[in-house]
Amino acid sequence: MRTRLIRQGEEKFWDAYVNRHPGATLCHLYGWSRVIRDTYGHPSYYLVAEADDEGSCAGITGVLPLVHIKSLLFGNSLVSMPFLNYGGLLADDERTEKVLFEEAISLGRKLKVRSLECRHIHPLSWTNGQGTGPLKDAAVTEPVTHKVRMLLELPETSAKLFDSFKSKLRSQIRKPQKEGLVARIGGAELLDEFYQVFSINMRDLGSPVHSKKLFVNILNEFGGSVRLGLVKYKEAAAAAGLIFCFKDTVEIIWASSLKSFNHLSPNMLLYWSLLEYVTDAGYKLFDFGRSTPNEGTYKFKEQWGAKPQTLYWYEHGFQDQAGHSAGAGAYRYRQKGEELWQSMPLCIANAIGPLIRKSIPL
Repeated sequence: MRTRLIRQGEEKFWDAYVNRHPGATLCHLYGWSRVIRDTYGHPSYYLVAEADDEGSCAGITGVLPLVHIKSLLFGNSLVSMPFLNYGGLLADDERTEKVLFEEAISLGRKLKVRSLECRHIHPLSWTNGQGTGPLKDAAVTEPVTHKVRMLLELPETSAKLFDSFKSKLRSQIRKPQKEGLVARIGGAELLDEFYQVFSINMRDLGSPVHSKKLFVNILNEFGGSVRLGLVKYKEAAAAAGLIFCFKDTVEIIWASSLKSFNHLSPNMLLYWSLLEYVTDAGYKLFDFGRSTPNEGTYKFKEQWGAKPQTLYWYEHGFQDQAGHSAGAGAYRYRQKGEELWQSMPLCIANAIGPLIRKSIPL
C-alpha cells in the first residue's frame, strides 16, 4: 500500500471512490477543493491510499481531503472539511484508515500546523469512538461528540410526510401560506436574493458572512446537485436556504430568515417547501445539519421528526507548534466582536466579513 497526493486529472477517480463508499458525504467530493481555493485561496491536500504501486488511482482503497487554513488570529490547521459539517477519512479497512491518518499527521508536521481536525459521521473503525494509541508515533485523542447531525427519513410522497406531522406543525406551515408568502426552488437565478437574506441574517447574528463568491463557485462547480430555496412576502425576500443533493441524501447547508418577518413564519414555509421538493424527487434522507442537543436549533429540527446521530470530530494537536488554536480565536472573536458587528452598516459588514470568515474553519 502507498499514500500520495492526488494529481491533476485524477479527480474522476477520487469522485468515483467517494460515490461508491457507503460512508461518504457530499463534503468528500473533489469539487470542494476547487470551490475553497477559488473563493479563499486556501491550498488543499487530497490524500489517496492505493493497493498497488503504479499510482494509477484505479486501485484506491481510501481518501482523506484536507484544507490548510493559516491565520494569525484563528490558528494554523489542517481541516477536513472547513466551512462544512462533515469530512474526514474514507477507507476500505482499518489498516488503510491508520495509514492515511499517519500520513495526515506527517503532512501536518511538514506544514507546521497547530492542529489536524477530521469531522466524521462515524468513529474511526479501530477506536470504537474512544481515543487510543495505535499509531506508530502519535495517539488518537478522544473525539469531540457534543454535536449531532439531525436526519429525517423521507416517505414516498410529500403528502405522506405532511400527514405524519403533528397538528401544531401543520398549522405552522399553513400560517405563512395563508398570509400570502410564496416559496420558490431554483438555481443561480435566486442567488442575489438568497445572499441578501443570508448576509443580513449573519450581520444581525453578529457573525462575519461568507463571500458571495463562495456560492457562485458552489453553483458553478456542482450544478443541479445544488438548489436554492426562497420565500417571499409580496416583493420582499424573507427566508432563504441552500440544499445539496448527494446520493439518496439532501443536506441543507445554509438557511436564513429575516427577523423583521418572524411574525409571518417564513422559515416554516422555507423548510416545508424544500422537504416537499426533495421527497417528491425520490430522496430518502433529509439532513438538517449540525446541532447541539436540546438547544433552540435542535428543537426546531426535532419538531420535523429528525433524529440525532452523534458526530465524531477528531483533533490532533501538535504541541511543538506555537500559536492560537482556531477554537480559541473564534471564541474570543464572538465574545468581543458580536455587538460591534451587529451595529455595522450592511455594506461594511459584507465587505469586511469575508476577509475574516475565510479564516474560521467552522
